[in-house]
Amino acid sequence: MKTVIRQLTEAFGPSGYETEVTELIKTMVAKHADEVKTDVLGNLIAIKNGSQDGQSIMFAAHTDEIGVVVTHIDDQGFLRFGSVGGVGISTLVGNRVRFAGGAVGAIYQEKGSWKELTLDKLYVDIGAENKEEALKKVKVGEFGIFHREFEDLGDRLIAKSMDDRVGCAVLIEALKKIQNPKNTLYFVFTAQEEVGLRGARTAAYGLEPDLGIALDVTLTGDMPEARRMAVSLGKGAAIKVKDSSLITHPKVKDLLVTLAEENKIPYQMEVLEAGGTDAGAIHLTKAGVPSGAISIPTRYVHSPSEMVDMRDVEACVNLVVALAEKDLASV
Repeated sequence: MKTVIRQLTEAFGPSGYETEVTELIKTMVAKHADEVKTDVLGNLIAIKNGSQDGQSIMFAAHTDEIGVVVTHIDDQGFLRFGSVGGVGISTLVGNRVRFAGGAVGAIYQEKGSWKELTLDKLYVDIGAENKEEALKKVKVGEFGIFHREFEDLGDRLIAKSMDDRVGCAVLIEALKKIQNPKNTLYFVFTAQEEVGLRGARTAAYGLEPDLGIALDVTLTGDMPEARRMAVSLGKGAAIKVKDSSLITHPKVKDLLVTLAEENKIPYQMEVLEAGGTDAGAIHLTKAGVPSGAISIPTRYVHSPSEMVDMRDVEACVNLVVALAEKDLASV
């Protein structure tokens, strides 16, 4: 599974430009699903038919990652840029970006900007000596991602775009393991989550599931002087209670807890004070969809060095499988 996570996190896929990621996922899920399709917005949907009629579950993990977009190129060949999604400005100085065409550059700051660091005080240096040379490598409007390698630390892994390629990896692995689905399962690898939960909204509208579950990362409270939060690396799947976009339906929360306990899956309860997932869009679709989220505890979210624990990842896989094989009609 580490190989899958490495491949997914190293792929290029800022919001709106997820094709490289979805094409990669398609090769991984094709032989394990009954049908695979892509919709107009770019969501990849893998369908596995169940043995029961009338019940369906939509699992959603987003394929896009935060990034940058070139807004201006000056006469010296330096790039100014805007953010794509919730970019953490404090993590940018000295980091690198890679653009769609392959150009790589270093981010740095103007003199004195450390006093009040903002995006308009930062620039990207792609090694060009002037504007003409820069334009041969990058164009205004071109999207870029943070350029950082995957590192295997044993139980723990570090990479850019764990948010939410690790959620995609969980769904891929679960799809391989599911043997006896009781319900129709929609594994939706969504587009444009980082800019407003857009793909999940349109996918849920078209699929009309009976239950919606997002697979996404969540913050942790286990670092030095971190915000107090009862989620830690290595303590299991995080079952969401609420975040800024969703109050988990009580029956969905209770079902996930029961399944975790019955299957001896380690879990912890997640209350996320700020942030949201695709479940925030799914639960408001049409007349409403009971929804919740299974979260992967992650340190340093929205930075180029996000860290997860494989024991938590595996717990999330097992919880997805347990839910997929549960007869919803009996709930």
